[in-house]
Amino acid sequence: MTNHLPGPPGAGKLYVVATPIGNLGDLSPRAREVLSACALIAAEDTRHTGVLLKHFGIETPQVSLHDHNEASRAIEIIAYLSDGKSVALVSDAGTPAISDPGFELVRAVAAAGMEIIAIPGPCAAIAALSIGALPTDRFCFEGFLPARGAARRLRLKSLADEPRTLVIYESPHRVHETLEDCVAAFGQERPAAIVREATKLHETTYRGSLLELCDGSKSDADVARGEIVLLIGGAPQTAVSADDAESRAGLDKVLVALMAELPLKQAARLAAQITGARDNEAYKRALFLKQRSASL
Repeated sequence: MTNHLPGPPGAGKLYVVATPIGNLGDLSPRAREVLSACALIAAEDTRHTGVLLKHFGIETPQVSLHDHNEASRAIEIIAYLSDGKSVALVSDAGTPAISDPGFELVRAVAAAGMEIIAIPGPCAAIAALSIGALPTDRFCFEGFLPARGAARRLRLKSLADEPRTLVIYESPHRVHETLEDCVAAFGQERPAAIVREATKLHETTYRGSLLELCDGSKSDADVARGEIVLLIGGAPQTAVSADDAESRAGLDKVLVALMAELPLKQAARLAAQITGARDNEAYKRALFLKQRSASL
């Protein structure tokens, strides 16, 4: 394990600053102090952040840092930090690098051995979990699902057996289609919640089964307005015997070997034949293993 703190002598610090997801009153006093004191603010959209800074009378200069320029901007910011100047990283709303730009910069600064400090605060996923009335002791953050239907359905199918509460960000204009796909992947009765416009004037939470939320999203136009976090209860857990666990481990071992050489469907079919597993069980495990590998 490498410990990069406190960083090169004289180097500035990168502050990762959470900003409001709707209500400007949620900007913490510590965040205001850091944004005022830093030499530079790296913002996802300087116009958007400019409104926030103006509201609090903060005059720190900004540079843009978004998905299309993050790699090159990281080099510039590391040079800035090397000169002893501290930089604050913000996104349009919430915590940077959580389904927002910032990860590449944080990784580059960490690799350069410079100090990174979190200024915690608003995060839409955590805000939704806190009021969604679904289990929060363990949860799985999926961020944004694929926009294309086929890819989205494939991702959801791979999550059908996930026992933790799922946290998903979704675009308002896709929420009904996504709920239809969720009903197909998880079943009609799976408990779920939609948290819409969290912390804003029209904040609303819808709770019910996936089918109820799906039907509601079709009849109530308000469901598809504003920022949305979708929470889905985890798959019901069933007792797994030692034999079952050993069989699954054997299936996984065969799948990993076959998937390294063959397309997923073919690997799953052959693994089922080799291990005696059901075809659909082998396919689900293949999807799960592929998704897990992609997230590592």
